[in-house]
Amino acid sequence: MALCLAVAAPAQNTEKVTLDTSETLFSVFAALNACGYDNELGVSLPLRSQVRQDVTKSAQSSASAQAALDAVCAFYRDHNPGDTSQYVSLALDLTSPPTFATKVKEADLPPDTSYVVGFVPVLQGFYDKLGVHAIWTRHKQEYDALIERFHDPVSKMLLSTDLYLKLPLSGYLGRQFTVYVEPMGAPGQVNARNYGSDYFVVLSPANNNSLRMDDIRHTYLHYLLDPMTMKRATTMARLSAILPAVKNAPLDEHFKDNVSLLMTESLIRAIEARRMGTGKAADPERLRSVDADMKEGFVLTRYFYDQLVQFEKSSVGLRDAYPDWLYYIDVDKEKKRASEIQFASNAAPEVVRAAEAGQPQLLVAAEKQLEAGDFQDAQKLAQQALDKKQGDPGRAFFILARAATMNRDMAGARNYFERTLQAAREPSVLAWSHIYLGRIFDLQEERDTAVGHYRAALAVSEASPEVKAAAQRGLQSPYEPPARSSAPQN
Repeated sequence: MALCLAVAAPAQNTEKVTLDTSETLFSVFAALNACGYDNELGVSLPLRSQVRQDVTKSAQSSASAQAALDAVCAFYRDHNPGDTSQYVSLALDLTSPPTFATKVKEADLPPDTSYVVGFVPVLQGFYDKLGVHAIWTRHKQEYDALIERFHDPVSKMLLSTDLYLKLPLSGYLGRQFTVYVEPMGAPGQVNARNYGSDYFVVLSPANNNSLRMDDIRHTYLHYLLDPMTMKRATTMARLSAILPAVKNAPLDEHFKDNVSLLMTESLIRAIEARRMGTGKAADPERLRSVDADMKEGFVLTRYFYDQLVQFEKSSVGLRDAYPDWLYYIDVDKEKKRASEIQFASNAAPEVVRAAEAGQPQLLVAAEKQLEAGDFQDAQKLAQQALDKKQGDPGRAFFILARAATMNRDMAGARNYFERTLQAAREPSVLAWSHIYLGRIFDLQEERDTAVGHYRAALAVSEASPEVKAAAQRGLQSPYEPPARSSAPQN
């Protein structure tokens, strides 16, 4: 059961926000719980333990069910056990069971999702052999009761946010904000995602029947405010002069490289501070919150806080006020204010994770140049990605290595492939790096070392048929380059 949250007048319902459950998320979390994911089990709803017992009983019902459970657990043990965030990202990118197909091409999946995409086939077996749909159906009424229970408090919180910002109460065409309630997760963990124009929050209620409302509101504010900032590229270019002032702050690198992200997060922090308590008695607490945000590096929080004080007294809505706030930012004044801040040693993690489709732009461009045969530009772009810490460093080294092979630079290729093995997480990148290194060592007549790499390629979990075939060829006989080329080829 999904409920659209009423964030307008009592008689008016809107699809602006949806509170929902998901059998896909349930299936993923049921598998993780069966494989040792016990985080905060003691403060979870009793429903979580009941489902775990049902899964255990089902696994014991047949040899095939136990084998399916063993397969899903083997994968989980090999892929960051205890960290469920990447599995949540994957679940949000999957269609409904029993197919669990990815909604986009595998190459377009977010980086953290691509690392665990091999979970899909073992999840399919787990779902089928252990009868997960029957377990889901057995507890569906309890899930629906949770949606009913949290509908009113979530709806009131979102309504109060809209009213404070004086924003339209109707839905946003073509965009969605979905809150998934999943009691099989840890109550203290919040997974918020931004996929393009769509925003999701996955959270679990504690055994006192509470949800983390502040995190829902934080994600909702991103849903409301991100588009307002993204539409103002010219203004953002002027304000980017503020970025050097936060280079030593404990912020995530994304905020240091993108003034739009820094701007939006600063405004959200200011709104959250203004919503603390009521009346002037709350001002000291609010200002302490602003000061803490500034010390984390969100250096425009105080500016927006001051604007909100005046905003609350006017009849102008945020959509009309925000462009003026940006226009009147005195960059030099804000840079000076930032220079006087003694930044904290660390910052709280950001609630919302922006899920980039596939590799970030520099790596995408580098791979396109590589495919076009322009190894020099590919090298430049991959090196820029490394310098800016953008994207997966393992893939960047892999591009540099392949570019070096195209340039017949075997020493450089060997160095970059070896660095790829140290940094990469993607199975395909690891496997092909071993294949390429095996070929390089064959060309250098170091057969024993080459054979070791071919065997290592076969040992990589989820090795593709192409990798296995290339590795078997390497084991059967030393690599010989095609005519008119001394570079290893696929």
